[in-house]
Amino acid sequence: MALVLCIEATRTLPTTATEVGTPLATTSGTKLGPLVAVPILRAGLGMLEAVTELFPEVTVGYLGLERDHATFEPSLYYSKLPPLEGRSALLLDPMLATGGSASAACSALESAGVGKVTLLSVVAAPEGVAHLASAHPDVDVVTASVDDGLNGQAYIVPGLGDFGDRLFGT
Repeated sequence: MALVLCIEATRTLPTTATEVGTPLATTSGTKLGPLVAVPILRAGLGMLEAVTELFPEVTVGYLGLERDHATFEPSLYYSKLPPLEGRSALLLDPMLATGGSASAACSALESAGVGKVTLLSVVAAPEGVAHLASAHPDVDVVTASVDDGLNGQAYIVPGLGDFGDRLFGT
C-alpha cells in the first residue's frame, strides 16, 4: 500500500529537466527531487521501505511524536532532520486521526525550512483531514481511505486499531 501511495504522492512534486546518458546517446529527462522522507515514529517506519525502494537516494529524517491519551494533544520527543531547504518532504504516518500529530510534524518541517510537504497516510478520519487542511492548507494529503470518523478515544472507526502496535506486535 505504501508503495502505491508514494507513487501517487510524487505526481505533484517539483521536477527539473536533466540530461541522461544512455549507451547510445544523450537524451532529455526529468528528475525528481531533492526529496526527503520523514516517518513519524514509530508507525511511520512501516512505510519507509517503500519510499527507499522507489528512491534509493532519498534522504531520511525522523520525528517522534506521542499523543496524550487524555487530551489527544501531541508532544514532540525526538527530532532528527537533515537539511530541508528547498527539499520536498514525504511525511509518513499511516493513521491520520485527529490531525494533531500530522500538524505538529508539518510545523516542525516548516520551521526547518522545508519546501513542500506531502503526507502519506493509509487510513484517515474526516476530522484529521479537516484539521490538517485548516492548519496547513499547502500540505497535500495522499491516503488510501477516509473512514467514517473518530470514536470517543480519538481512534479512527472502523480503522485499523493502533498501527504501531500491529506493526511491531505489541
